Amino acid sequence: MKSDNAESQSNSSARVNAPFNRAAPQGFTLLELLLVLAIITLLASIAVPNLMKARRAANEASAVSTLKLIAGGQLVYRQTQGQYTTLASLNQESIVDNLVGSGIKSGYVFESSPGTSPADEYTATATPSVPTGVAASGVRYFFIMQDHVLRYEMTGPADSASTPLN
Repeated sequence: MKSDNAESQSNSSARVNAPFNRAAPQGFTLLELLLVLAIITLLASIAVPNLMKARRAANEASAVSTLKLIAGGQLVYRQTQGQYTTLASLNQESIVDNLVGSGIKSGYVFESSPGTSPADEYTATATPSVPTGVAASGVRYFFIMQDHVLRYEMTGPADSASTPLN
């Protein structure tokens, strides 16, 4: 019995003399959470501008492609009807799809109409729906006409005197 009593005394003294034997706290400290938040914020500040730049470039590429589609549609319409027409008519004749026919696609607003001599000329433009700021859908304005030379401007609407796109 003495040995059981001595053993229990040594165990209790070991528990008293070992203050570092308590259970580890659960969860994260405020400092750890703030550090993770700072790292995520830093990564987002690097990624978001690059994402927006890539989105603008994709919108501009889509606008160029859509203007070429409209130009091809104008040629088809002229071959069958003898003159150029509006974007709405190209849509009604199912030469362009409804998305292009609506005039709004990929952050750009599209317009196309016959010129003063509908048998000989037309124009089509693509204007960014949000031209400036962080959320800009594009920074270039595009223009095409019956010569099928795609032109652009950086500061405002493009026309027949604008810089040709290579």
